[in-house]
Amino acid sequence: MSILPFDDRDGFIWFNGQFVAWRDAKVHVLTHGLHYGSCVFEGVRVYGGKIFKLREHSERLIKSAELLGFEIPYSADELDKATLDTIKKQNITNGYIRPVAWRGSEMMAISAQKTKIHVAIASWEWPSYFSSEAKERGLKLQVSKWQRPAPNTAPTASKAAGLYMICTMSKHAAEKDGFDDALMLDYRGYIAEATGANMFFIIGDEIHTPTPDCFLDGITRRTVIDLARAGGIKVVERHIKPEELSTVTEVFLTGTAAEVTPVGQIGEQKFTVGPITKKLMADYTVLVLK
Repeated sequence: MSILPFDDRDGFIWFNGQFVAWRDAKVHVLTHGLHYGSCVFEGVRVYGGKIFKLREHSERLIKSAELLGFEIPYSADELDKATLDTIKKQNITNGYIRPVAWRGSEMMAISAQKTKIHVAIASWEWPSYFSSEAKERGLKLQVSKWQRPAPNTAPTASKAAGLYMICTMSKHAAEKDGFDDALMLDYRGYIAEATGANMFFIIGDEIHTPTPDCFLDGITRRTVIDLARAGGIKVVERHIKPEELSTVTEVFLTGTAAEVTPVGQIGEQKFTVGPITKKLMADYTVLVLK
């Protein structure tokens, strides 16, 4: 199946306060965000023409930039409006939104205090991140050799572009070996997350999920925790060792792109797509379609 390149599409992108033709939304090759990773972004979903948890995403984008030491020149209200205008301009009913903010090309060095901060918002129709077949059987995950960094070595609470480099490397390695994705450990050897989604494990009749103290505390993650607790399921947030997987019966991922996706295998160990996972998948679908 051919994929339309993301730089060669019809439509418009909101770029620094105005709409520009999709193909004209360009940055210079000497942009600081490209060379030094001074870039943050969000992933947002549209369901039935409604944006799910827009304000939380706009606020997180602003906070992510603050953690990288720069200020987005738009308020959360302004970002919300620009996002709503974008899906209207693009006529998006069910799709994905990518807000992104980065340092420009006024300075090309480690120090970049005088660079302009640019912001863009793009949106497109997008189906499920994982195939329906993969979601039905449960994803196959490989354990990555790369680990999430310690919070005193990187701005781990920020959705910063540079932090995803090892995610791409991990996912590529997993796909090369016939897996769908990768499980990443943290710098201490505890289970952290998948390459772009948080992880949950069913042990007995409880849900256990890693404490997000060195990786992103996802908006979907928090939403699913609330759904589980509202449904009477106990949720335990703690550090989880890889060897504990032998006590786990179900595994699932959560994320804006992943939504709620079951995992059927990690390494050689297999899991069922069980009742708790199925219930939360259904509950999440009901919630986002309200």
